[in-house]
Amino acid sequence: MASASLQFFAFILALFGVFGDIAATLLPNWKVNADVGSNIITAITQMQGLWMDCTWYSTGMFSCTLKYSILSLPVYIQAARTTMVLSCILSAFGICVTTVGMKCTKLGGDTDSKNHACFAGGVCFILAGIFGLVPTCWYTREIISNFLDQTIPESSKHEPGGAVYTGFISAGFLLIAGVIFCSSCFKRQQGAWIYPPKQHHFPPTEQESTAGYNLKDYV
Repeated sequence: MASASLQFFAFILALFGVFGDIAATLLPNWKVNADVGSNIITAITQMQGLWMDCTWYSTGMFSCTLKYSILSLPVYIQAARTTMVLSCILSAFGICVTTVGMKCTKLGGDTDSKNHACFAGGVCFILAGIFGLVPTCWYTREIISNFLDQTIPESSKHEPGGAVYTGFISAGFLLIAGVIFCSSCFKRQQGAWIYPPKQHHFPPTEQESTAGYNLKDYV
């Protein structure tokens, strides 16, 4: 019962991780630059994401521009696009597989099949967490290095946006969920290896004892 409830808790974490992963991939605020200037009325907020760049004006106007060219983008943005999409695909596949392998569901067949499916889903979550953690760390490193560079003007410097924090939290949820799923299946199999089923030794049959008794009577 405890293992089933722990798997359900890990499944909830994985769901939050999947939704956060998708949101972080689509949000345009991976890095933010607020330029107030001399007049608060003309203040603007520039946001850059993986797929589009957006500008928000203090007057209420909001405009976005899609990044159509792939080859013109920096390497870390191209890598972030690829790894975040892979993370979303793996995490969604892990949700489908763990739904079959969880103990609280009636899918997946016998216990061994459900354990294998649960373990495979946990591996998918771990890989999805790694694929989601790498681009967020790389993207944050680029933002910090540009911010600390004295040769770059202040108007071109940015800070990490909400999408980066969402990516970090989602990757953590996916990693925790994957470790819980894998460890729950591994402990069950390890217990079966350490404590093998006892072999019952049956006493000799009555026929043998009776045959021995008859031989003694003839002597």
